[in-house]
Amino acid sequence: MAFNDRFLRACRRQPVDTTPVWFMRQAGRYLPEYRALRSRYGFLALCRHPELAAAVTRMPLQRFDLDAAILFSDLTLPLMGMGFSLAIEEAVGPVVERPVRSAADLARLRPLEPEADLPFVLETIRILRQDLSVPLIGFLGGPFTLACYLIEGRASRDFARVRALMFAEPSLWHAMMRILTESLQRFALAQIAAGVHALQVFESWLGVLNPQDYRAFVQPYLQALMAALAPTGIPVIFFGTGTAALLEAMRETGGTVIGLDWRVPLDQAWARLGKGVAVQGNLDPAVLLAPFPVVAEHAARILAQAGGRPGHIFNTGHGLLPETPPDTVARLVDWVHAHGGRGPAAGGEPWRGW
Repeated sequence: MAFNDRFLRACRRQPVDTTPVWFMRQAGRYLPEYRALRSRYGFLALCRHPELAAAVTRMPLQRFDLDAAILFSDLTLPLMGMGFSLAIEEAVGPVVERPVRSAADLARLRPLEPEADLPFVLETIRILRQDLSVPLIGFLGGPFTLACYLIEGRASRDFARVRALMFAEPSLWHAMMRILTESLQRFALAQIAAGVHALQVFESWLGVLNPQDYRAFVQPYLQALMAALAPTGIPVIFFGTGTAALLEAMRETGGTVIGLDWRVPLDQAWARLGKGVAVQGNLDPAVLLAPFPVVAEHAARILAQAGGRPGHIFNTGHGLLPETPPDTVARLVDWVHAHGGRGPAAGGEPWRGW
């Protein structure tokens, strides 16, 4: 089977025959075959078993004509390799035992050695590279997001404890961010060496910061991470949620592609980001719970905002919801392929320049 490089070409803002499409959390709870597997294995057990993790990664590709696969894993796994215990609780997500609240707690955070600490992730990548006909996207949580879990212990509405530590104990904050960033650089490079075609950096909770604090407390570390990945030449997608106020700062940070959530119009966001970057997004995942004509209407609006410009990857603005009907996903993928990559009315003349 021929290799489909449409996604990679779009990442590099090269011409494509139609808009590529993939979805965050496309391998997950909305698929009945995944739920059947989860009835037999815990989430972390699936992540730690390379053959099973590879099988879950392939599941949506066996149903839908997607243009990329996203590695089945979890962004908090590096924390386990760095000496912290955590559990994945249903309807809660990752929960870290004994969170970081002091310099003594930070002393428990050891540098990550990916081949020794997360060999199952790298083996999953190697297995998938043997037979995938679309690019494989690896991923990692950004240093801020991992710091949020380390300090708060779990997801939070506003991460007030995280921000309080950041402001009150900046030396502790920066020490933590240095350790996390250096470890994530090693993990990202190990995934690339194992064979991923692209990487997505999830800074899931970045939207709790204003631009000034982002630039002071987070941006230098993400810039160091992006700089470490740049020599590899692979596309890097930089994604966060609630980041409408941070777009210009995210563009300064780096990355081949900026992922957009659904709270900002794609055309306005792209105008603010400027010419030299691709964009990914940004359908509200809740739209997929509506009748398909409504889904198509929202998708058409996004394609019209993209205007056929090279460098648009269609995706949801966050992960697919567990209630998402698989048939709707299948219809949407086909609809985007049928209507994508063309002019302002999602069917007009191709884009001919900025």
